[in-house]
Amino acid sequence: MRWFLRILTVLLALMLVLSAVVVYTVRQSFPQMEGSLRLPGLSGNVEIYRDKAGIPHIYADTSEDLFMAQAFVHAQDRFWEMDFRRHLTAGRLSELFGRTTLDNDKAIRTMGWRRVAEQELPDLTDATKRYLDAYAKGVNAWLAANPNASDRSFEYSVLQVTNGGYTPEPWTALDSLSWLKAMAWDLRSNLGTEIDRALARTELPAERVEQLYPDYPYDQHDPIVTRGAIAQERFDQEAEPGRRKKKDEPRAGARVITQAAATLAAVPSTMGGVDRDGLGSNSWVVAGEHTASGRPLLANDPHLSASMPSVWYQVGLHCRKLTETCAFDVTGFSFSGVPGVIIGHTDEIAWGFTNLGPDVADLFLEQVDGDSYLYQGEQVKLETREEHIKVAGGKTVLLTVRGTRHGPLVNGVIGGVQEGLDKTGEANAVALSWTALMPGRTADAIFALNEAGDWHEFRAAAALFEVPAQNLVYADVTGTIGYQAPGRIPVRAKGDGTVPVPGWTGEYDWKTAPIPYDQLPSVRNPAEGFIVTANNAVIDPRRYEPLLTKDWAYGYRSQRILDRLREEIGKGKVDTATMSRIQQDTHNGFAAKLVPALMAVDLAGPSTGARRLLDGWDGSQGIDSAPAAYFNAIWRHLLRLTFHDDLPERAWPSGGDRWYEVVGRLLDTPDDPFWDDVTTEGRTEGRDDVLRQAMASAYQEVSGLLGTDVKAWRWGDLHRLTLTNGSLGTSGIAPIEALFNRGPLSVPGGKDAVNATGWDVREDYSITTVPSMRMIVDLADLDKSQWINLTGASGHAFHANYWDQAPRWARGELLPMYSNTDSVKKAATHTLRLTP
Repeated sequence: MRWFLRILTVLLALMLVLSAVVVYTVRQSFPQMEGSLRLPGLSGNVEIYRDKAGIPHIYADTSEDLFMAQAFVHAQDRFWEMDFRRHLTAGRLSELFGRTTLDNDKAIRTMGWRRVAEQELPDLTDATKRYLDAYAKGVNAWLAANPNASDRSFEYSVLQVTNGGYTPEPWTALDSLSWLKAMAWDLRSNLGTEIDRALARTELPAERVEQLYPDYPYDQHDPIVTRGAIAQERFDQEAEPGRRKKKDEPRAGARVITQAAATLAAVPSTMGGVDRDGLGSNSWVVAGEHTASGRPLLANDPHLSASMPSVWYQVGLHCRKLTETCAFDVTGFSFSGVPGVIIGHTDEIAWGFTNLGPDVADLFLEQVDGDSYLYQGEQVKLETREEHIKVAGGKTVLLTVRGTRHGPLVNGVIGGVQEGLDKTGEANAVALSWTALMPGRTADAIFALNEAGDWHEFRAAAALFEVPAQNLVYADVTGTIGYQAPGRIPVRAKGDGTVPVPGWTGEYDWKTAPIPYDQLPSVRNPAEGFIVTANNAVIDPRRYEPLLTKDWAYGYRSQRILDRLREEIGKGKVDTATMSRIQQDTHNGFAAKLVPALMAVDLAGPSTGARRLLDGWDGSQGIDSAPAAYFNAIWRHLLRLTFHDDLPERAWPSGGDRWYEVVGRLLDTPDDPFWDDVTTEGRTEGRDDVLRQAMASAYQEVSGLLGTDVKAWRWGDLHRLTLTNGSLGTSGIAPIEALFNRGPLSVPGGKDAVNATGWDVREDYSITTVPSMRMIVDLADLDKSQWINLTGASGHAFHANYWDQAPRWARGELLPMYSNTDSVKKAATHTLRLTP
């Protein structure tokens, strides 16, 4: 025993010493937030006020000083995140992590995000280029002042152990531009659905696949824009709007599509997680006629992957005096690594984003023969380039990227570029066409939005926001509200973008010009006095003829918001508290359809007691709800039992609102073939058999996890969020992951609730996508606006602001969103002056 105690004492002493070393190393990189610092390159003094949440408000006399200081602050708090992102977007992760990220780099290099950014930079406005350069100077000034790994971030100290000698290179404007490509990729709309359709059609007849992609329920769920239309010659004479063609649809073999899917899946997700059913977001605006203040209210909560730190960084950028040389007074959410504010408000207007989701990417099936491909009866030489991927601890890898007129070939990249390019006389390769692989002006749009002062300037700025295409809601201090759909949206010569198409005929090519901006849906001051966007259909295609997409979210969240708004307006005036309550709504939009079907099934055994939980349940999904725990378990098992036997694994349902529509229609056809389990011989299952088994399987699973007392079940004990660091948090080394990850937190809501805490039925109940931030702007008094971030301002593990906002976020709380100078100074707990 004495020997054991001595050993234990030594081990505890070693752990204490190691902990002390870790704490010292971690704290060494914490930012200076008080006093004065010299920042070479400034033209004048800059003040930075931070509140107790670490949120900075920056004051300067020139735009260049403002963005240089923003860069310095971003680097103080988030440089590792910025450095990681630029390696990701350039396909250079293997320089940091070795061969484990080689497939990721191959996929990124194949698409060539940074190459596109290089083409964009010369065409941006002179002002944008100045701002990008000023931002780069600010980052590099911080790098020069923090030359050691321990000065920069704890991650660099960890990296020195595994990749000794790595030193970050200077920041450039291209590093900022490339990040916008990552944003576009994660919000690319229906490309995953296109792949799933193609794979499903390798297993099922076309008519059965059509059942899995039902038309949008326009009669039940309102589109965003309900008035106005564009009448003109149809771009596609062969199909009626809102209907899918069923004739002459090309089909591809499973192998070549699976190869392409593997490459696209290898592209690291920076914002969106892995959910194929599409990312959600909510935004809505209410006119002053319906608000307590008499001025508009605007709400926004983009639904993205649950990243650590949050993808957003809260900031205020204020010119002390608004002049031609300094025209910014903007507060909102930025991206570390990019100057300006992406979502927020100026002193005159406010705006919010949700993903518009137009079909901006197509897969073209190609016939490749050696170094050429077939196009309109002729062999055309493939476009090729070589990419050299440096690998930490290994040899440089040579990747040959091939492409056709339709874009890079994305099959065969993982496991060897030649894979799959055999001569079969049919499609043996897949090319990706995507609008973000064309140079654009989105960087110009950010600064134009940040300077806009009225509806007309806002619309002019939105015209520059080409990728990713977003729904923009608008409000201003004069009382105007509005909506604008911007973006570069292709016009197809033929086809509707729902499935891969043959590239060799040329008949499915995109036309030279996209849909003109003045033909994209827009509305100002609608008669209803409010506008709601939640990834639902933008406009009814029976009145609007250019094809935007056929793969919207199905409108469950948007309709719930509309119904709640109408209810609240019917009771009186809306205020910020009302807007917040709607953001926190947890109602499950499919419960009213599924629960009656479950209650009608003959049932025996212990699941009968669990089913009684659903009797009278209102569909809410709070963390203490036992009915929500059981219902969601039933939903998970129902989808698995119904579809896993019919579909290839890549096309299995993940549980989004498309499946509400699919299952809702199947409930009305009890003998549909989808109910039958094709793996059971000599027996044909029907609807009630599957519902009965789903309830039994759900009881078995949940009772095994939470116990047999069904009334003690809690949705929050299943539905939990672990905040996972986007780089080292998935290292596979438990002690390292413990240093950077946080949680879990029990969180209410569900995948297609307004409080959209998404989870993947293929895996478990863990939360994968979240309202990444929440914002409510009061145009009557901007200082009464409110906001919250998912984690915190800091990217430094163990800093007080690393995840201090997360518990508040989980509880649905908001922080004051100050922007008035006096309020900012009064709330400040730290003041830092930067001098030339």
